[in-house]
Amino acid sequence: MKTSATNRKLRLLLTGIQNGVLIPRPEFQRRLVWSNKHKLEFLKTVLEGYPFPEIYIAAGDVDSETGEGNEMLVDGQQRITTLYQYFKSSDDLKLDKMTKPYRELEEAEKIAFLEYEVVVRDLGKLPIPEILEIFRRINSTNYALNAMEIHNARFDGEFKQFGEEIAEHQFFSDSRFFTPQEIKRMGDTRFCLILLCTLMSGYSNRDDVLEKYLENYNETFEHQDKLRSEFNRVAEFITNCSFDQKSRVWKKADLFTLFVEVHRYLFKREVQIDETGAATALKSFYNDVDSIIDPNDTSNHAGIYYKAALQATNDRGNRLKRGEIIQKVLDSTYNPRIEIIPET
Repeated sequence: MKTSATNRKLRLLLTGIQNGVLIPRPEFQRRLVWSNKHKLEFLKTVLEGYPFPEIYIAAGDVDSETGEGNEMLVDGQQRITTLYQYFKSSDDLKLDKMTKPYRELEEAEKIAFLEYEVVVRDLGKLPIPEILEIFRRINSTNYALNAMEIHNARFDGEFKQFGEEIAEHQFFSDSRFFTPQEIKRMGDTRFCLILLCTLMSGYSNRDDVLEKYLENYNETFEHQDKLRSEFNRVAEFITNCSFDQKSRVWKKADLFTLFVEVHRYLFKREVQIDETGAATALKSFYNDVDSIIDPNDTSNHAGIYYKAALQATNDRGNRLKRGEIIQKVLDSTYNPRIEIIPET
């Protein structure tokens, strides 16, 4: 496939959107979810005259009677829409004190903005399926993007950044909890984001709520100071338990459950924890789970937990089962919120 790249004045792209001849959001495009902070950083790049990567367009519909046609913005929607919001003084873009509104720029500054040259790669007239494939490849690397990498491409806001901060916590690095491959493919960030969602709102099915949280808290995340303090307290308790490196607690499902339940014990139920007694009880319980021979033996809590940690580990039902059992291990007087019935 041959494509051509040329420079196009920014004013032509902006007036194209204004006149409806450049469609900034074809159906296959991502929704515009840049945070305001990200928009401002990008806007300053343009106002200071620095270049940004090329955008892709493709020919759209043509009216055979009038000869008029339109173009589709295949890739670059967030960048060009941000510039259009600035040009039109849109309420969707909130400027900081360091950024003058377009209408307050000097005449020479306005001209410089409008004459800014954008590198445009023209794909020409292509069938929609082929454009879709090009879009997919533009937004991937030499391997398919996983779910978290797609979220990362779409969201850059406060909640995602907080998840990245937690993923870099010393608790995880000291225990070498995440493998280099998981870190490379953002598995560490995904794990921590889902953990944070769960600490806030309880168990969900797999990562069903993640996108909602990323979108709702893309702009601001006012809970981070409180959650950071609570996370540190739970991490401190688990560290003080001095689990053996080979303990099953370092498996993803097991640590996830333990973290959520210790957090619930301390901050939802607000119970003072006996750290020594709880550590002893947890180690004994995990040893019982590891001694299970028959995965279908659910005649006791260890067996039920083992099965819930072995199959469909991220399903809400199994997360709830494991959670209720661990809460019982932490507090022998605890009455489970759901009835745990041994399976036959």
